[in-house]
Amino acid sequence: MKDQGIFRCHAAALALLIVLAGCASITPAPLDERSTAAKPPAAIASKDMYLVKKGDTLYSIALDHGLDYRDLVAWNAIENPNRILIGQALRVRAPGSAVAGETAVVRPIGTVAVVEQRPLGAGAAAVAAAGDVVVLKREPKAGKEAYSEQALARAQAQPKPAEPAVAMATVTKAEAKPEAKPEAKPEAKPEAQGEAKPGDTGAGGEEITWTWPASGKLIGTFSEGGNKGIDINGKAGDAVLAAGGGKVVYSGTGLRGYGKLVIVKHNNTYLTAYAHNQSVLVKEGQSVSKGQKIAEMGNTDADQVKLHFEIRRQGKPVDPLKHLPQR
Repeated sequence: MKDQGIFRCHAAALALLIVLAGCASITPAPLDERSTAAKPPAAIASKDMYLVKKGDTLYSIALDHGLDYRDLVAWNAIENPNRILIGQALRVRAPGSAVAGETAVVRPIGTVAVVEQRPLGAGAAAVAAAGDVVVLKREPKAGKEAYSEQALARAQAQPKPAEPAVAMATVTKAEAKPEAKPEAKPEAKPEAQGEAKPGDTGAGGEEITWTWPASGKLIGTFSEGGNKGIDINGKAGDAVLAAGGGKVVYSGTGLRGYGKLVIVKHNNTYLTAYAHNQSVLVKEGQSVSKGQKIAEMGNTDADQVKLHFEIRRQGKPVDPLKHLPQR
């Protein structure tokens, strides 16, 4: 009995070890680690939207895109024009608007080749009637016959088909010689003296004939990546004139480095900026005519009395000297 009890104890211990070994060999299921990071925002169409960067103001964004800042306020439901956030996405094009040249036009692809299907039993005549189709001739087929003198005689007695005669036609090309024509002498045109530069035409077809915004001496010129316009010197209080007719879309000091600034929008393509004024004589929304006095020259946010003048084409600065008349 004692031996049987010991045997049972050993058997139980052995069974326990087998169970423990089996549990240890089970590989734990891998943890599904999912990132909780926020997904990046959907891609923003660069021509329709603009991401606010450090140093931007609503007024500078409007100037850089050739817009009235009040349009940005309306399109983006902005409550306070003086408060925008870095990284904020702003619509810079009217909802539903399209720029010429960006609309994709879908056209049908010409004539599609049609594969004609015919039953396998169709004869060669039906195929040939279809038009310019190369017909693969499979008849008559040569029959096999055992050689004998009678078979040879029959083959020799059959008439041979006539070989088609190939006519070699010689085509003579007549060389056409051009007739000698008297040389036309260019008419002498009178030289135009003192012509003004042609006006700039906007997207709506409106032509702008520019005039100089001030009568002082030119002391600064346009440069790519540098000066965005030209600088004209003068005395404090000298007249600043509208370079073309349009509507005042901005009047204030919200753009750093421009001082007291006036922006006039002439059409959907062009606007002009007049900076560092001592005083401003027009209000936002007011229509102005070409040559109208809109401000007085000063040195606000500048190291000397001067007018900084810019022409923007669809928000991009262009050289005013290529648009203003010579003087």
